[in-house]
Amino acid sequence: MHDDRTLVEARLKRVLEERIRPAVYPESVPLTVSVWTAPGEPVPVAEGLAAPRSPIAVGDAWGAPWSTSWLTVAGTVPEAWAGRTVEALIDLGFDANMPGFQCEGLVYRPDGSPVKGLNPQNQWVRIAAPAVGGEPVLLHVEAAANPVILDYHPFLPTELGDKETAGDKPQYRLARMDLAVFDETVWQLVLDLEVLGELMAELPADGARRWELLRAVERALDAIDLQDVNGTAAAARSCLVEVLAAPAAPSAHRIGAIGHAHIDSAWLWPLRETVRKVARTAANMTALLEDEPDFLYTMSQAQQFAWIKEHRPEVYARVKKAVADGRFVPAGGMWVESDTNMPSSEAMARQFVHGKRFFLAEFGIENEEAWLPDTFGFTGGLPQIIRNAGSKWLLTQKISWSQINKFPHHTFLWEGIDGTRIFTHFPPVDTYNCSMKGSEIAHAARNFKDKGVARHSLAPTGWGDGGGGTTREMVGKAARLRDLEGSATVRWQRPAEFFAEAEAEYPKPPVWVGELYLELHRATLTSQARTKQGNRRSENLLREAELWCATAALRTGLAYPYERLDRIWKTVLLHQFHDILPGSSIAWVHREAEATYAGLAAELEELIGAAQRALAGDPAGGRELVFNGAPHGRSAVPAGGAAVAVAGPGDCAVTAREGGGFVLDNGLLRVVVDGDGLVVSAVDAASGREAVAPGTRANLLQLHPDFPNMWDAWDVDQFYRNTVTDLVAADEVAVHAEGPAEVAVRVARSFGSSTVTQTLTLRAGSGRLDIDTEVDWHEAEKFLKLAFPLDVHTERYAAETQFGHQFRPTHTNTSWDAAKFEACNHRFVHLAEPGWGVALVTPSTYGHDVTRAVRGEDGGTTTTVRFSLLRAPRFPDPRTDQGRHRFRHALVPGAEIGDAVREGYAVGLPERRVTGSAEAVRPLVELDQDALVVSAVKLADDGSGDLVVRVYESGGGRARGRLATSFALAAAVPCDLLERPWDGTRGEVVVDGDGVRLALRPFELVTLRLTPAR
Repeated sequence: MHDDRTLVEARLKRVLEERIRPAVYPESVPLTVSVWTAPGEPVPVAEGLAAPRSPIAVGDAWGAPWSTSWLTVAGTVPEAWAGRTVEALIDLGFDANMPGFQCEGLVYRPDGSPVKGLNPQNQWVRIAAPAVGGEPVLLHVEAAANPVILDYHPFLPTELGDKETAGDKPQYRLARMDLAVFDETVWQLVLDLEVLGELMAELPADGARRWELLRAVERALDAIDLQDVNGTAAAARSCLVEVLAAPAAPSAHRIGAIGHAHIDSAWLWPLRETVRKVARTAANMTALLEDEPDFLYTMSQAQQFAWIKEHRPEVYARVKKAVADGRFVPAGGMWVESDTNMPSSEAMARQFVHGKRFFLAEFGIENEEAWLPDTFGFTGGLPQIIRNAGSKWLLTQKISWSQINKFPHHTFLWEGIDGTRIFTHFPPVDTYNCSMKGSEIAHAARNFKDKGVARHSLAPTGWGDGGGGTTREMVGKAARLRDLEGSATVRWQRPAEFFAEAEAEYPKPPVWVGELYLELHRATLTSQARTKQGNRRSENLLREAELWCATAALRTGLAYPYERLDRIWKTVLLHQFHDILPGSSIAWVHREAEATYAGLAAELEELIGAAQRALAGDPAGGRELVFNGAPHGRSAVPAGGAAVAVAGPGDCAVTAREGGGFVLDNGLLRVVVDGDGLVVSAVDAASGREAVAPGTRANLLQLHPDFPNMWDAWDVDQFYRNTVTDLVAADEVAVHAEGPAEVAVRVARSFGSSTVTQTLTLRAGSGRLDIDTEVDWHEAEKFLKLAFPLDVHTERYAAETQFGHQFRPTHTNTSWDAAKFEACNHRFVHLAEPGWGVALVTPSTYGHDVTRAVRGEDGGTTTTVRFSLLRAPRFPDPRTDQGRHRFRHALVPGAEIGDAVREGYAVGLPERRVTGSAEAVRPLVELDQDALVVSAVKLADDGSGDLVVRVYESGGGRARGRLATSFALAAAVPCDLLERPWDGTRGEVVVDGDGVRLALRPFELVTLRLTPAR
């Protein structure tokens, strides 16, 4: 037989496109359309429905960027269509390739009840089946003119990302606005042919199955009268029955599909638009669930459910019913799909606390899976947090985006820094927006790394990012792929069901130890510095607010602000979403975030101030109390307590250096600053060791070009290092402070269009050199680093993460090592040789890099740490980070890992001074072991008056200690993160009088619920 395969395939493509698909709607009549455009922000539904309308027609322009137009479409079902299926086709000017990334709409009935959402892949609204001739049709559409930010030529700078700069030029033109007959037989034929055609393309050209499909398709095409597709569609379908009925091979890969719309809580749209996106998508999905009995849908992010509940209660009622029916499945148990690199220990824990509590309260559901398909890498501290939240599984997709190394597993156990293992799955379909294309299904089966020992994978199915969800076409395709020869099998499956099956079939999966580092999007650790600093400041203030409010409640009876703290936490958690905190959203998002953080800071300062004043007593008492919110004692003030201020002896001195510059000395640390304002020496007095690498200078600002190949706000590519400018010229180097308690040098520089001022401070009794950097930044596509070349020979270094630290290599032996050229730290990085080390601490920045160099005189290796301060990408915010910034860092020579932990907390939690009558405020709890660190002290969320204390082992070793309470203790119970009794603690927890004896394993965290005797 001659090979006519390409001929038949080309025939199928053209006939489908030009004849069969258009025949899905064989008859149509135009609808009448009128419009009202809201003058500002979106209005309530009732106002939009009642507003006066003006005529508008197909082809007319509408929709200034970020505006909302209320359209009314009206018509009458023709008498001749009686008994047939009728739908409205509403095309707002869609581009079929941009679902979720352009204009969208939500359809309402005249009574204001929502019907479904409209997007480029979902333009139909069912009117009747069967229809009644002469029946009037009246629908309203809340149409959002969201501009296209990420266009076909991506990453071009645009002013459309903020309503303040976007202008008022209409973005769209109304396209089709018709009432039409829907021919379901033709629609089903389209799906038959699409599934078979896509499957053919994935099968071997010399395989019998491919040719069976080809001949069946050819017979179907022969059966179609191209001038009467609707009349011959049934005959064509009959030609395909046999090949569609052939079952899959017993060894076929098994895909559990779950309806899904990964909706970014903010990204190329503001938070207020996400509120509407989730309502549109949820309206669509609840409607589809009613039409398709086998279909299942999942949605994560408790915040998004809360938005629907607050803003679209009618949609939420449908969601709650579908959840109760087991069809609409809440997933993940987190408040949002957050970044996991940068949130603090407590913030990461609270993501699960608030998310799981919402799902329990609203639906009576507790998730056992974490659901983070799009997050930019995962820290080694996360498995323990997942486990302590009562979950045991993790799903993500993003690691498949890594640029350099292909991850070796799709199903595996992920072991965190403390040894906790979580059963983890990466869907081999390599997308969280699966559309049931044959190429996607075949790729999942071919790509699956665990063949031979496992057979199951998951496929999140539906349009995401900007929302939309699963379409009826995807459901139709999945039905044909349920058991089809030549294909992986597909069935709708809830996430928990998938994980249970996958875990059961793979009892001994491989183990991956340590962080899941994404070899992409590394610059998200630096972009939008104000957003990042707002997050860090909010986390620190929340720690203090909970500590001092709990102390004041138990000591003075001051009312504990449960509701305010709950609201503030949820706001902070929302802004940790993986396109807000990473700095990859439009200007509007970050402008609002900065204002939000400022408001939260003011509110938290108010709470802290009120609690401390209550504890300090009558201000007329005249005593100045020093409050210490850090978890370690300092200046004779215990952790979590306060004491009357006592001025200690000061022994700081600053002297001129020969050749220019100054020498700062306090007996513990001797720092030499040269005439350029750079640190050429930092000697730890206790050991006599020099911290600065010979022949180098620390506190060195370095400027790089920064123009990645793609993903401007997200990425920094390794070639940025090829060109560097050392900013050594100083406009001023002068003594800024001189006294026994403190000495400081001020350094001013200018470069490009920017200026920088640094203050280098050494304080009495401190082995830490503080560096305060203020930058007035007006560069474009540049990357600013702060470098510390250190005379430390080490193959690895420690960077703090949630409830501990993780080690990374300083070398580039392998491609996996080399790929980690930009990484995340929390409060510190620590480098050490046996017996001596150096810590660099910061409350300001996250991104850093570590490299090795060679000492000039003897060839020994040294290590350089560079903190990433600022970038200036132009997409999606063309003015990213322009303006003034302040950063704080500190150099701590002679530091052990415990010193790094202590100084890291101290630099972000400064002492507070309040005047009152009290002599001291005794801490509620005290630990006698520095390696055991208190990460939270708060009242239990249930209002019982119990005290909740979270403790973790911070050094990476085993630690024993006693947590003493300053109140009579009635009971102490280990709990999970949700403050429920829990028997999952590995270490020893024993009540011992008014205290608890603890013996914790490396990096283990324990949550204690302490009941005061009453």
